[in-house]
Amino acid sequence: RTHENPTDAEEQLTQVLKKAIERKAKIISPTFSVGRTQEIVYSLHRIFEDNKVQRIPVFVDSPLAVNATEVFRLHPECYDEETNEFIQKNEDPFGFNKLKYITDVADSKKLNDIKGPCVILSSSGMCESGRILHHLANNIEDPNNIILMVGYAAQHTLGRKIIDKEKVVKIFGEEYNLNAEVIVMENFSAHADENELVNYCNQIDKQKLKQMFLVHGEIDQQEAFKNNLGKIGINNVIIPQRGQVVKI
Repeated sequence: RTHENPTDAEEQLTQVLKKAIERKAKIISPTFSVGRTQEIVYSLHRIFEDNKVQRIPVFVDSPLAVNATEVFRLHPECYDEETNEFIQKNEDPFGFNKLKYITDVADSKKLNDIKGPCVILSSSGMCESGRILHHLANNIEDPNNIILMVGYAAQHTLGRKIIDKEKVVKIFGEEYNLNAEVIVMENFSAHADENELVNYCNQIDKQKLKQMFLVHGEIDQQEAFKNNLGKIGINNVIIPQRGQVVKI
């Protein structure tokens, strides 16, 4: 797939925050604990620091995400120039006023009674396990709330069903009406998109390339990518079937 421009991510996130503030909504966002959560928190910090919107409470409800964030903090030598400039004005890129990291189960349950506007970031990103399931169960039927999807969700997962805006979804075996507004942002994707992958493959010496196998992604996207590879002269492409054996 072709992703949206990542430079537009903060502006789009700002618009989502404005919408939530206007109607006092909860933003429930399933986020992967390592990488995605820290990226969203960093973006929220920048948005609040630039006074693009008023500050609202932000909760990171994931023990793994809390631990992973500490690893990010311990390695500022890995930050890019833009982040280092931000740190000169703000001591901690992953911490700010009204941000709370939650590990305790009791504190997680208290979020059920929190009134909006607020943001709850919780794992897992595909909504298949973890505390996000509880937050979805408690908020998915309220049309005032927003479910913000910021990552890929595989077919047949709850996350994909939410992205596809199915009217009824199952959580813990119970049926829930998907009444909350679903907003999908692809700007934060950590994967290379179609254009980046084609550009990467175009740098391969096609005279030496004997065979290429596409083993990742959904079949319709694999077929489309195979077709695009053909346009740059890579025609020896196989999409293996499950269990298929190839001698190399």
